[in-house]
Amino acid sequence: MDTVLDLLLNLSGGSPTLLLGSFVFLAVATLAFTVMAFMRVRGSVQRRAADVLTDGASRRESKKNSLRYASLKATQKLLDYTVRYYAAADGGAMKLLRSKLIQAGFLNPSAAGFFFVARTGLAVGFAIAAFIALPIFDPDMSTNSRWLVIAFSGLAGYFGPSFYLGRRIASRRNEHRSGFPDFMDLLVVCAEAGLSMEAALDRVGRELADSYRSLSANIHMATLEIRAGRTLGESLEHLGDRLGLDEARAFATLLQQSAELGSSLTDALRVYSDEMRHKRLSRAEEKAYSLPSKLSVPLILCIFPVLIIVTLLPAYIRVKYMMG
Repeated sequence: MDTVLDLLLNLSGGSPTLLLGSFVFLAVATLAFTVMAFMRVRGSVQRRAADVLTDGASRRESKKNSLRYASLKATQKLLDYTVRYYAAADGGAMKLLRSKLIQAGFLNPSAAGFFFVARTGLAVGFAIAAFIALPIFDPDMSTNSRWLVIAFSGLAGYFGPSFYLGRRIASRRNEHRSGFPDFMDLLVVCAEAGLSMEAALDRVGRELADSYRSLSANIHMATLEIRAGRTLGESLEHLGDRLGLDEARAFATLLQQSAELGSSLTDALRVYSDEMRHKRLSRAEEKAYSLPSKLSVPLILCIFPVLIIVTLLPAYIRVKYMMG
């Protein structure tokens, strides 16, 4: 008995208060699970009796009165309330979050609420997982260090969705930036063939589906907005907001100014397409020019020490042999 007590004290970090709290929690949890099991058996008996004495409507009513159904219903109501609360918020930070979610591809109006629910759930889940796992894997860890690791686990779960959202936005933005010059080239071809801007957008969006799926989906959404009654300028402005590219916003401004001034739309698209190709070439050249400076660190840390050892080691061995 003393051995078991010493083991429990080691698992609790030598704190009798924590050990007593754990026992109280286990006792309450056991009592709660016992009551739930009793209610479940009782509900099962009632359902069997309802199968014998009542019809299908009565069986559905007894199912609604069960503890499991009530728990799922309460959880769903809590989740819906949280999602609606954050979805209805209209502050500056919430608008920025909605803009980031749209750029990441989450177009559901309740995406902001789900984001906060996921962040809170991950923070609590990581903290609980660390609290359970630390005594098992490292029972000799001090209490302060243990709570510090639990706090860091909760922070990692809290900031994890934000990190994932930033990585997803960056990945999609790179895809959009790579595919936008091709989008402009195809748009010029369609415009020179005599298609209207709406038909050209629809055709180009379908052509880019295999190469740039995200860009194609956003272009298709712009065509749906035009069909729903929005103007071409508004649809292209929304397209630029969803893509998160300055080039797309400038493209919307270009079309609007061309329509207001009465200039040739085909000539404007051709000039802007050439500019997009030059920008893509400039980005490629910039990456190529920055490659030597990026390679200097791996060369200094990995290649140069090996070259120095291979070059000087034979001379060092020969001098050492001659002196010996």
